[in-house]
Amino acid sequence: MRMGDCVYLWDMKSPLYDWHVAAGAKLADFGGWDMPIEYPKPVAPDKSGGVIAEHTAVRERVGIFDVSHLGKASIVGPGAKSFVNSILTNDLEKIEPGSAQYNLICDEAGGVIDDLIVYEKSDDDIFLIPNAANCSSVVEVFEKSAPAGIVVTNLHQSYAVLAVQGPLANQVLADLGIVVELKYMAFTEVKVSAHPEWGSIIICRTGYTGEFGYELLPAWSAAESVWKALVESVHRHDGRVCGLGARDTLRTEMGYPLHGHELSLEITPLQAAAGWAVALDKESFIGQAALRSEKERGVARISRALLCSDRGIPRAGMSVLNQAGEVIGEVTSGTFSPTLKTGIALALLKPEYKAGSESEDVVIDVRGRTSTAKVVKLPFVESHVR
Repeated sequence: MRMGDCVYLWDMKSPLYDWHVAAGAKLADFGGWDMPIEYPKPVAPDKSGGVIAEHTAVRERVGIFDVSHLGKASIVGPGAKSFVNSILTNDLEKIEPGSAQYNLICDEAGGVIDDLIVYEKSDDDIFLIPNAANCSSVVEVFEKSAPAGIVVTNLHQSYAVLAVQGPLANQVLADLGIVVELKYMAFTEVKVSAHPEWGSIIICRTGYTGEFGYELLPAWSAAESVWKALVESVHRHDGRVCGLGARDTLRTEMGYPLHGHELSLEITPLQAAAGWAVALDKESFIGQAALRSEKERGVARISRALLCSDRGIPRAGMSVLNQAGEVIGEVTSGTFSPTLKTGIALALLKPEYKAGSESEDVVIDVRGRTSTAKVVKLPFVESHVR
């Protein structure tokens, strides 16, 4: 059953857009949304701005992000969980109400339409958080396959998504009157007695930085009030308001994939080293036959982590060569690591090039200059998500 038209993303704005503009954020298009990339000037007195300061605050203290561009959708009705499980790659039977799961939605060829987080409210009520630009496509797949009694609803602009990430995340929430004890990838709904106008807020123990943290989903209309309270608290703990630039450097240090880079219709989950989120042995899902076949014959390329040995900064699209000068792959994401103080990258390489092998030394073509690198194991820095 269809419920509402899909949202066409073009020049969309977060409910906090005016706040970001007033704070001097550097804005850019992200999946069709005008979102803050960084805050070049300090948002609060005596607090430095910019990507590196924001990144470091998350690793060492705490940072907050507006990621309201992320999609939201619900799938409700008898047997909703089983229906969703027949579409997505991971096995929802491994989780229970109150738990969330990383998942992928593929086409029949095994290409990735999107990666997303699935919240199980109950067997008959599933909540999805896809990527911004792919929300409509994800909703469309479910709408086309939904049996009678299943209602698929695009909720893209019904909820904001506010991430609180870093070692002091609990202190920030406590300042708002929110005290929760959640395991990693678990969620709950809370109401804050001091702020009844906020209504119910979904809180999940997850994030995209590799640090301890939460993602808060207040109603779209309550987002600015909740955000202002978070800003006041995060500054009290010497944290930072952070943009998507820092979010990208943080996720790259963890090796987390970004759709359109490590995952796409041309890059399968197995090539992206995300096979752990593919339950090939469950009854069925879209793309299962293609992925089984690919696993049997072996992937032609696979995502690897590259750590630069010099001052080179790799970027997406740059060629990766072996010591003989032969092209063996391509960088999918690359950046300067503020934590390691060197260049790092994720790259699709021929599978024989891996950490600990004789062929771990590679060369990156950085705009006509060569940068030496090693294939290493992920993550680049220690994860603290749990």
